[in-house]
Amino acid sequence: LVGQKIADSDAVVSAPIHASVSGKVHAVNQVMLSGGQYVDALVIASDGEMKVSPEVHPPKVDTREEFLRAVRESGLVGLGGAGFPTHVKLNVSPDKNIDTLIINAAECEPYITADHREALENTKAVFSGINTVRKMLGIERAIIAVEDNKPDVIEALRKMENDGQASPDKNVCVLALSASYPQGAEKVIIYSATGRKVPLGKLPSDVGCIVMNITSVAALYRFITTGMPLVSKRITVDGTAVKEPKNVLVPIGTTIKDVLEFAGGVSDTAAEIMMGGPMMGIDVCSTDAVIEKRNNAIIVMEERTAPDTTPCIHCDRCAGACPMRLYPANVEAALDSKLYDRLDDLNVNYCMECGSCAFVCPAHRPLTQSMRLAKAELRRRTAK
Repeated sequence: LVGQKIADSDAVVSAPIHASVSGKVHAVNQVMLSGGQYVDALVIASDGEMKVSPEVHPPKVDTREEFLRAVRESGLVGLGGAGFPTHVKLNVSPDKNIDTLIINAAECEPYITADHREALENTKAVFSGINTVRKMLGIERAIIAVEDNKPDVIEALRKMENDGQASPDKNVCVLALSASYPQGAEKVIIYSATGRKVPLGKLPSDVGCIVMNITSVAALYRFITTGMPLVSKRITVDGTAVKEPKNVLVPIGTTIKDVLEFAGGVSDTAAEIMMGGPMMGIDVCSTDAVIEKRNNAIIVMEERTAPDTTPCIHCDRCAGACPMRLYPANVEAALDSKLYDRLDDLNVNYCMECGSCAFVCPAHRPLTQSMRLAKAELRRRTAK
């Protein structure tokens, strides 16, 4: 039944799974995720009726402990892409002195508009969710950070901001940020909103902040008021090869193939399917892969000719584009020369793999892949 808990785990960093359709479990086998890895899955044959489970009812939320328990029972994870369990993020030690809740509505990747629609369509749920989190965790203020290329979102949020009921203590504000990629990255948006820098190896809570995606906070409020856990996700279906681009509410576990068919299918020139945006998204290995909780977009692009890679000309454009002020060309050179001891000195672990360096490189070097490999090599050597 829709909303019925069908799987759970004792692991701390985990979240329960709920049925997104009604029907019968006809198989327990492995399915491919969008990144190509296989995981165990419960396969439900839908009966088409979408009958709701009697387990679905608003939880009792009067204390911090009850609130955190409810967050876990909702099955909520970060809906901006990372997929980190929300109850773990919100269960912050009291000695961290959290004073700022940052709501990430930047959505800086091209094509993706899922959070944009959430802000416009469910503005009240966004503010109600913010006030609930602030009240239960004792957070003084909240900042809703939006890029300034979304004037309709800023207008809708500020209209609600000025409503006394939406923000009784006037400690929820809307902050318009410059439209620059990767403004939505956690460390970047913390610095843009507060001026605070998160040191390497530290968390936002170490600088007094909690960052939540705007759709996550609205989904949390809906669970507290209705009891319906996270069973569906708004997905942007777009790209040069999509016949009918749109945002759709998709039951979690639906195949990419079915979602694309709902959007009118793709053109004959379709060559690349990505889960996520064109900058940080990953190529989909098969359209039989399924929609996960953390997914926010399926982008399908037409065939294009990849330019040839040429030698690095030491122009420093990659360093200029890097939001973490790294030097990707030097990292690539150290990796190619097997000078692994230099990787730590080059601060490669600060890399967020945003893709900016590869995007601006006139030599078309695969710098983002090199940064990713360098981080993996550093982890391997550290584990020895």
